[in-house]
Amino acid sequence: MTPRLLKLYHRLPPRMRSAAATLRGWYLNRWRYSGESAALMDEALERDRWTAAQWERWQQERLAYVLHRAATRVPYYRDLWAARRRAGDTASWELLENWPELPKDTLRANPKAFLADDCDIRKMMHGQTSGTTGTPIHIWQSRDTLARLYAIADARTRVWDGIPASARWVRLGGQLVTPVRQRKPPFWVWNVAMRQLYMSSYHLAPDLIPHYLDALRKYRIVFLAGYSSALHALAQQVLRLGRRDLVMRAAYTNAEPLDQEQRQTIAAAFQCPVRETYGMVETVAAASECPSGRLHEWPEIGHIEVAEDGELICTGLLNPDMPLIRYRVGDRGRLDTSRSCECGRALPLLAYVEGRTDDLLFTPDGRAIGRLSQVGKGITGLRESQIVQEARDAVRVRVALAPGFPANYAAMLTERVRERMGNVRVVVERVAEIPRTSNGKLRAVVCNLPADERKALLREWSAISR
Repeated sequence: MTPRLLKLYHRLPPRMRSAAATLRGWYLNRWRYSGESAALMDEALERDRWTAAQWERWQQERLAYVLHRAATRVPYYRDLWAARRRAGDTASWELLENWPELPKDTLRANPKAFLADDCDIRKMMHGQTSGTTGTPIHIWQSRDTLARLYAIADARTRVWDGIPASARWVRLGGQLVTPVRQRKPPFWVWNVAMRQLYMSSYHLAPDLIPHYLDALRKYRIVFLAGYSSALHALAQQVLRLGRRDLVMRAAYTNAEPLDQEQRQTIAAAFQCPVRETYGMVETVAAASECPSGRLHEWPEIGHIEVAEDGELICTGLLNPDMPLIRYRVGDRGRLDTSRSCECGRALPLLAYVEGRTDDLLFTPDGRAIGRLSQVGKGITGLRESQIVQEARDAVRVRVALAPGFPANYAAMLTERVRERMGNVRVVVERVAEIPRTSNGKLRAVVCNLPADERKALLREWSAISR
């Protein structure tokens, strides 16, 4: 939505905003679902039981098709291989290892160069990343690609948990459905077309969250989906207020890493299982958590490699009209090669996904540290926290506190940071709210070292760790 349209939308009364959201919902449903969606979901569920050999054969066949299409029909890759041939390079583009890695900046600079030349952009759905750390990345997908994506997504979340398509649900996300300056409810819109209550992640202050909880009850919400930090903020207030009337079938987290304390709090508040999901607008990798608590890849979406520094390098398989080959997604993770899960599904497994590589911090002696969001675990009254590295030897910890926090919280946080990072200066700053990104997300860990310094440190660390 353009800034001008957004301004006009925000001037509408609440009921008209919900009407606008419903119109948008009808439009999105037409793109995402078709008469074949039920069959596509059944096919996805059938593939859940494929053996490792079946998946290997399928991915190799699909990969061969995507690489051929990219090398012959996509301007960026066609020019790349032509230049390599002129330079005397005889490497075959049929082998994935012969393709260079694709950084985000290259895609960001000229996204239309990655569209196949037989596509009509006017007949494709346009999407874009949030642009948290720079200019957004633009992506285009056909109706067929979107229908397949949403069939897989529904099958491996809602259907796995036995939740019917008619269930009412909530999305806690970064769309500006309500003006940020607004301080009176509603902080949401009801999208009739999608049976979705879309709630703002920008208004989750302790004094406003009770209104959210009442809305969940009023709209008879059955399951939750949203940012881990947003669901956690709601859950904390549910427990603090002692409410037992908000029983959900499941809660699905996305867009942010989910730590154990968040999982336990959300599960206790809404008396339901909490399922982590993973994906991105570029649609080159995706995964979801099964009832046995394991994170299963969706192999139809993409082929995943792990770089030496832990970053995921993904080749998209679902969208042949804008194929991204060996794309550095900016997240770190690790594959689980066991392929054995108590749920019985043979989908490959991800051991974990840590989130953005930008959120690694670096110690004075050159180590790269991840998962620092755990330093606040178990501190009573700590609603939210954010760790910001300002220099190699300086860290700021922002905290938003609720009643009941211990008097020595700052000393506890300082000690925990130093246990992980060594002798660094720690400033603990108490704030009313942790600032969100432009897309409504909470970055629990932020590295503000210059980009060149981060890259050099990461190279040194990777060389040492090998």
